[in-house]
Amino acid sequence: MALRACGLIIFRRCQVPKVDNSAIEFLLLQASNGINHWTPPKGHVEPGENDLETALRETKEEAGIEAGQLTIIEGFRKELNYVAWGKPKTVIYWLAEVKDYDVEIHLSHEHQAYHWLGLAEACQLVQFEDMKTTLQEGHQFLCSTAA
Repeated sequence: MALRACGLIIFRRCQVPKVDNSAIEFLLLQASNGINHWTPPKGHVEPGENDLETALRETKEEAGIEAGQLTIIEGFRKELNYVAWGKPKTVIYWLAEVKDYDVEIHLSHEHQAYHWLGLAEACQLVQFEDMKTTLQEGHQFLCSTAA
């Protein structure tokens, strides 16, 4: 049976686009263990939790961002399936926008650094192709649904 994890692709909208013309920045956390990879906050589903509850709990635990500080974006849900530490794993992600551009990040012991990055920079930092694709699809979804 595959391990199941859930997380949020957290983003913020820049008031003034950056030099590279990016108006959306993604939050990536650097793991403290293994290969020190960069991902959005995520974690394993605990008994009695639904997937979205897991994603919100893990975001609070790993980045210090409360559910009330986020807006979950309807219509985007991405499921990744891969092998981690020799076992099959399923991770489900939703898009979530921070309500406060300057929200404080408080990392748990599981992470050693964080960055807010535009799409191109974020895709350079993440090491796994399926995560790059997920960020690109999330960005495309946000750009296509922007008012």
